[in-house]
Amino acid sequence: MAEPRISSIDGKLAEEFAVPSHVEEVKEKMAAFASFHAEAGRKVVLITSGGTKVPLESRTVRFLDNFSSGRRGASSAEYFIDSGYAVIFLHRHRSLYPYTRMFLTINMLDALEFQAGGVPGNTGEVVVNQQVLPNIAKVLKRYEEVKESRLLLPIEFNTLSEYLHLLKAAAQALSTIGSKAMFYLAAAVSDFYIPASEMPEHKIQSSNGPLQLSMKMVPKILSPLVKDWAPQAFVISFKLETDASILLDKARRALDTYRHQAVVANVLDSRRGYVVVVTPETQAELILTEEDVKNEVEIEERIVSNLTSAHDNFITQQVA
Repeated sequence: MAEPRISSIDGKLAEEFAVPSHVEEVKEKMAAFASFHAEAGRKVVLITSGGTKVPLESRTVRFLDNFSSGRRGASSAEYFIDSGYAVIFLHRHRSLYPYTRMFLTINMLDALEFQAGGVPGNTGEVVVNQQVLPNIAKVLKRYEEVKESRLLLPIEFNTLSEYLHLLKAAAQALSTIGSKAMFYLAAAVSDFYIPASEMPEHKIQSSNGPLQLSMKMVPKILSPLVKDWAPQAFVISFKLETDASILLDKARRALDTYRHQAVVANVLDSRRGYVVVVTPETQAELILTEEDVKNEVEIEERIVSNLTSAHDNFITQQVA
């Protein structure tokens, strides 16, 4: 397979965003994970999840953050695994995580009970109160199955810089498996940043008066991902807006610009019950009814079902 072309963004990433020291090691790990599962006949999806942090100082005290808990990425990871995929989970540090996500609001100490030992020398044991942690046994069993089968590879990022370099590394690692690779880009990525060369080293002092910031536009990394880094992969981006009237136009504009396969379009206020999956040829509305909500159906299950079918068709077309 030919080496990925060098795009203009490669130079910009190297110049303006610090390269994490572990990026090459992580890239090798992702490539090995992808090859292992592709050889076993599985498709591999790279899920990005959570928001990116943009530092305002080199020795960071203050930063700008993007709205995202990582809920969509974490839940989607579970549904992709259930659909036969192996998952590389590129997620923000401390964002929601597959399988543990449903217990986030629970104080773990309230869910544990200490039972004193009745025998001298026995200090007792800790047991789980399953009324506080409903379904914990079922979730734990499934998580252990996933771990044993090596179906989930978690990779953490924190800052925008880490995210960009790790996504590039992931794209190049997965390029080796061609159309069996899917990119599900659900992370909320900042559109603005301050270059390292223009960032103050120390904490910005409030005694200097009101703060004025001049920020640059983040390079559109979707373009080199689709064209250069993983040109045979099936790529899905996400479009979140607060104004429903502009949403579908922006989704279609993204498809026209980047030439990828699908955009999952959603409005902030209704994102958990309604999305539109937009492709160059189709537009599918996915809606949860009141009955679905009552039965604890999640919109991510519908999204993943739609996209896995589209990915299968994509692979068939590539082979034909």
